Formats: sequence, C-alpha cells, structure tokens
Amino acid sequence: MIRSFCLSCSMAALQFKVEKTDIQTKARAGTITTDHGIIKTPIFMPVGTAGTVKAVSQQQLKADVGAQIILGNTYHLYLRPGLEVLRSAGGLHAFNSWDKPILTDSGGYQVFSLAANRKISEDGVMFQSHIDGSKHLFTPEKAIDIQRTIGADIIMAFDECPPYPSEYKYVKSSMELTHRWLDRCFSQMERTEPLYGYTQNLFPIVQGGTEKDLRKASCEYIASKNAVGNAIGGLSVGEPTAMIHEYCAWSCEHLPESKPRYLMGVGTPADLLECIAAGVDMFDCVMPTRNGRNAMLFTTEGIINIDNKKWESDNTVLDAGLNNNISGYYSKAYLRHLTKSKEILGLTIASIQNLAFYLWLVTEAREKIVSGEFYSWKESMLPRIMKRL
Repeated sequence: MIRSFCLSCSMAALQFKVEKTDIQTKARAGTITTDHGIIKTPIFMPVGTAGTVKAVSQQQLKADVGAQIILGNTYHLYLRPGLEVLRSAGGLHAFNSWDKPILTDSGGYQVFSLAANRKISEDGVMFQSHIDGSKHLFTPEKAIDIQRTIGADIIMAFDECPPYPSEYKYVKSSMELTHRWLDRCFSQMERTEPLYGYTQNLFPIVQGGTEKDLRKASCEYIASKNAVGNAIGGLSVGEPTAMIHEYCAWSCEHLPESKPRYLMGVGTPADLLECIAAGVDMFDCVMPTRNGRNAMLFTTEGIINIDNKKWESDNTVLDAGLNNNISGYYSKAYLRHLTKSKEILGLTIASIQNLAFYLWLVTEAREKIVSGEFYSWKESMLPRIMKRL
C-alpha cells in the first residue's frame, strides 16, 4: 500500500498571497501555501538533485539551514533510484523523509546540459543516460507522469532551453516548441491524478533567450494559462550577469503580479538581491553547495577561500552573523584543516554554511521589504557580501 508522507493534506491547489511590496523596487514579501506547508517568500530552495542535498542531511536542512522547500531532479531520479522504487516508497517525500514542500524540474534543463547526448524532435527529447548509455525518450506527457510518480508539490513543464548566444530564428522556434509542449503538459495534468493524496501544481516556464520581443510573447502565452505560479527559464546559460538581471526584470514586468515568480538556476548572492528587487519570489541554484565543496564560503561579511593559508590559524568562528549550530561553532582554522585533509566533514560544514547564508539573505530581504527598508539595505549589502576577504 502506498503511503503519503503528509500529515494534514487537504488536496488544495497552491495559494499565493503578496503581503507587502517595496515602494522603491518591485520586491515583494509573500506566502505560498502548499499541502506540505507554508513557504515565506522571497525564498531560496536548496538543490537536492538525486533526492539529497549533497553532504547535508534533512535534519540539518531544517535545524541549521532553515530550508522551507527543496528541489529534486526528474531526469536523475528517473534513472536512479527509478520510478518503481519511488512509487513503492510512496513518493519522494516518504523516500527521503522530507515532510516539507518539494519542487521538481521536468528534465528540460537536461535538454540544454546534455547537448552531446540528446536529440530533439516535436515529440520530445531522446536522451542517452550518463550512467550506462541507455536511451530514454522524454515527452511532455512522460515528464508529467514521472513527476506524478516522484510526487513533488510543484512540478515544472517540459521545455527546451536554448544556449547563449543563439540565433534569433532558433530561439523563436525553440520558444514555440516549448509552448506546444506546455499545452501537452497541461493536457496530461488534466488526464492524470496525484498518486499520494496531496495536490501537485504545474508551473509553466518562460523562454525566449535574450530577445525582448520573444520573452514578452512567452510571458504572455504562459500568463494566458492561468497557472498557480510561473517560472523564468533560459537565463544564466552563458550570458553576462547584467543581461541576467535585465531579462529577469523584463520577464517579471510581463508576468502576473498575483502569481509567484520562480527564477530557475540563479545564482550568486548579488543575483538574488537584484532579482528580488525585480519581483522574483523563488530561487534555486547549485552554487552554495558546489562552491562550498570547493572551498568557497559565502558569509555575512564577504567571500572566503578557506584554502588560503591566511585562515590556517584563524580560530574565529566561520560566520558570527548566522545563528546556527555550524557557523557559530566551528572555526575557520578547523574547516581549513578539514578541507586540506580532504575530510568529508569539511564538505558538510562548508555546504551548511553557504546554504544557511543564502537562507539568511532571503529572510533578511523579506524583513526589509516588510519594514520598508529593502532598497537602502540592498545597496549597502551588495558590496559587503560580494567582497573577497
């Protein structure tokens, strides 16, 4: 018998309420309500590609990071552990013992990232597994079915993400294909039901590259679907940082204010602040954990390369500005020792530090939006958090 890992599911569609909008920017503080709990926005979502945020336990995500929602990757979970394992467990929530909201991508990003091992057609995308070379066809319908089996609260439409730079003609045809696939995703959602006793919510994805007319057209098409939330895709794929911010803001201008906006795969702490100012509510990125595993720490005072010899005898705590059991407990000297010794604990400490910082940053942003101080706070924080220590 399949069990649901939700104690009080009501089978209600995702709800979003904007509680306060900043006067000087488009930043807003809001609340997303799902069957697995409430998410206070703006929010950063740690990436758990294969059902786990690398080197960090679910208990640590709650206690030390303050995570409200995490991500899973449809392509990777489909390949391993596989759908039968996930279905027998009762979905990903039960499988990985995470009782808060989960978001899954659709596999669409793999259309971009696995360019050498895939073939795109109107029907879908033929992938070659990075594990054993086997071939798998992902269609919009299959992407929905897989995400039904995974059981995420928020699931993403199947899309194609063109690289930067791309010719206008290709970006346009790619966007139109994404729109046709979106229609099929909605149709498959209507034909199927959630498997584990709680609601799943489909977010469309805006594409259009760095062409403003195409971005606008994509936003308008996505908005016409009246989904409970909308995602901004196709950014941070090689374009300069200034363009990420510009086209994020342009997309926000043409998406409904009453729905949460999710900027996919972005980015640095500065990116988060600039895009919150543009009106984004939700973010994800592998940067905090990936950079942490490679000795880069984000802190409330700036960026640290813990590999540097200057930290060898620095017995001050990692980050006195964060209130958790990691940042204020372990010293810089100790983490440098773990890093140089290639001890696994070092990966965990660095990952928690960076995730906790990202969650602290969006929480502070929310508080400043509510108090009416967001713009001045953002301007003072940008040089502080991005400087190299």
